[in-house]
Amino acid sequence: MENVLIILSDEHSPRFMGCSGHPVVKTPHLDAIAAAGVRFSNAYTPSPICVPARASLATGRWVHQLGTWGSAEPYRGEQRSWAHIARAVGYTTASIGKLHYGAPTEDHGFDEEIVPMHVVNEVGWVQALDRSPAADFPEAYEFAADIGIGESSYVSYDRAITAEAVGWINRHGDDDEPWVLLVSFVSPHYPLTVPQKYWDQYGDAGGPEIGALDEDHPQVQQLARFFNYHDSFDDELVRDGRRAYFGLCSFLDDQVGKVVNSLDATGQRDDTTIVYTSDHGDMAGNRGLWAKSYMYEDSCGVPLLIEGPGVPTDVVCSTPANLVDVHSTVVDLVGGADAGARGSSLLQLANSPDDPDRVTFSEYHDGGATTGFFMVRSGRWKYVYYVGDRPQLFDLAADPDELDDLGLSPEHATVRTNLERQLREIVDPEEVSARAFEDQAALLASFGGLDGIGDQLRFNHTPTPT
Repeated sequence: MENVLIILSDEHSPRFMGCSGHPVVKTPHLDAIAAAGVRFSNAYTPSPICVPARASLATGRWVHQLGTWGSAEPYRGEQRSWAHIARAVGYTTASIGKLHYGAPTEDHGFDEEIVPMHVVNEVGWVQALDRSPAADFPEAYEFAADIGIGESSYVSYDRAITAEAVGWINRHGDDDEPWVLLVSFVSPHYPLTVPQKYWDQYGDAGGPEIGALDEDHPQVQQLARFFNYHDSFDDELVRDGRRAYFGLCSFLDDQVGKVVNSLDATGQRDDTTIVYTSDHGDMAGNRGLWAKSYMYEDSCGVPLLIEGPGVPTDVVCSTPANLVDVHSTVVDLVGGADAGARGSSLLQLANSPDDPDRVTFSEYHDGGATTGFFMVRSGRWKYVYYVGDRPQLFDLAADPDELDDLGLSPEHATVRTNLERQLREIVDPEEVSARAFEDQAALLASFGGLDGIGDQLRFNHTPTPT
């Protein structure tokens, strides 16, 4: 029986790793995991926002199955997680760091939760419940105001997570029972404040890979109006913001290296499967946008690496993958079972011929969205369905930067029809979008409506527990 180490970051776009081919970002420790195992080059989040993505990763279910729609509807342990399943078959289970679940008193499947970050006040970001076109997010200005050199609360928290993880691995080096450990960092999530050492590495960070665009899709415009981080940026601040984000990617990589090195130091590396991923990506200035929530690749894509016994070496797998597959992977590795999971084991995907036509899925029902967003990826095509609005379609083989929206192209009508059929095999978008609004309206009313949520804590990023 083997150990399982899941390393999770927050807001790390798959573009920004050396092993992904980025010409500037330095991630030698992540690159080493990729070289020793498999990198999934087309991996996605079930939802491009923290709370629902983490619920799906835990349970292997889509967001619409769980009802964990957004930032105020966290996972509370009702549905069995991979941690519940691993614990039930005899594994020691633990988490260290960010979870973004409901409360420490709930049973999420871990024997212990060390320095956990849960949603604020066991409730979350309730302002996201107001999904009307008139909703605003005045805290957005803080994003640009925090860019620079320093030791943010998030950097300090990640250092504490690393120390706890190294100590935990050292203490469990001689265990008779195998273990499953989640080490969950917050970097490179904003605030984009980075220690001097990492700032200095990126004097040549340069401008965005994709320049600022006049986004013409009404739903993209609406989301960008709500999350208007970009309004506080000029060209110099864009470069500084990317410099800080790159630095945080390298800071994160150093923390990953320390955790993985502790496996080597205790002789556990050869008996441990390592999975690295993130809850979602970050636009990082591309298209003139920042943070997550969009269905563009930088936001809904995630890095996904796996190394360990039975995993091929130095392989790039093009089969579309998803965070729900991480749940299935842990269940597979521990010898458990979960017939209702929507994913497949990454070991199975890594050891099979690439299947670029495998369909994967994402959805969004959170702040800034006045309707439900639904995405399917199949082969070269990515299709985004907005309830009540026109779709988007991108040919990622010919147009990886998603500059040519084929959502209204007459020549691609058949492609869109086929992709919408595949989408509807997963979800009824109209029913699910309506259900999300209904659930969120009821939750909003429980807080006393718009006046009531005005009394709740407002924030731009979740405060740390330490």
